[in-house]
Amino acid sequence: MTVRLQREDFDIGAEIARMTAGRTDIGAVASFTGICRGSEGVVAMTLEHYPGMAEAEIQRHVEEARSRWPLSGVTVVHRYGRLQPGENIVLVVATSSHREAAFAAAEFLMDYLKVSAPFWKKEERAGGDGWVEARHTDAVAAERWTAEGSTQDGRKPEAAE
Repeated sequence: MTVRLQREDFDIGAEIARMTAGRTDIGAVASFTGICRGSEGVVAMTLEHYPGMAEAEIQRHVEEARSRWPLSGVTVVHRYGRLQPGENIVLVVATSSHREAAFAAAEFLMDYLKVSAPFWKKEERAGGDGWVEARHTDAVAAERWTAEGSTQDGRKPEAAE
């Protein structure tokens, strides 16, 4: 399991290759890459975090994902610093014997990163800079993983059938 916070870009293919090299027990790789958007006048975004605390919190959620699903591996790489539109921000990769676990774990981790990870975003626009507020839709997405009576993949039992 790998958790890295870094300024420099990452190579998605190299990260996946590192996780799967020589492994014959992996039947599924699910990944998500977040990219800095340039929409709505955004010219750059700065991500700040608390070193040490951020890695520990992300690692804690990786361990939770491992307890929920039979995973072969997890990699989370999150960048910080000033990013321009088109640049990679975050990579989440989950591997497992089967796709269901890999998909669910990657989605669970991204929902956590969007809502609760100790990062702060400031967007630069032509009209000025501003801190990004959390979105209600992201909180709703993350809430399904803790909803009472949810299944292992986070869905309500009636939705899981």
